[in-house]
Amino acid sequence: MKSRCRSRQRGFTLIELMVAVAVIGVLGAVAYPSYLGQIAKSRRSDAKSALLATAQSLERYYSERSTYAGATLGAGCPGNAAAPSCVAPAASGNGFYTIAITAQSAAGFTIQATPTGTQAGDACGSYTYDQTGTKGVTGALAAASCW
Repeated sequence: MKSRCRSRQRGFTLIELMVAVAVIGVLGAVAYPSYLGQIAKSRRSDAKSALLATAQSLERYYSERSTYAGATLGAGCPGNAAAPSCVAPAASGNGFYTIAITAQSAAGFTIQATPTGTQAGDACGSYTYDQTGTKGVTGALAAASCW
């Protein structure tokens, strides 16, 4: 009688492959939202730095003119000879936020950074800053956790 040699199987069974796909799917479902949250959090520094730079420019404007009134934001600022009252750009450095002066008087100002583009759905919402250094947000999260 001939003895039958059984060949060894190599590779994966369908069940093993499906278990691996399921594990990768679960890890992806947990990791991807966390990744997006970290990206949004890192982009928030764009708003904070733009607001602080704009506030510094407004303080410089105040020290030269003894008023905050009349200061503007726009493209090519500062240094735009055609618009000497233009103190800072109207967009953040990386373009994730638009910067605007929302309140302005001789003695004070409030500036706001509004998220745009991919940052528009951020939980912190818009950032605000005034001449006294008061920091705020309009989103669902507390100002302390956003700033």
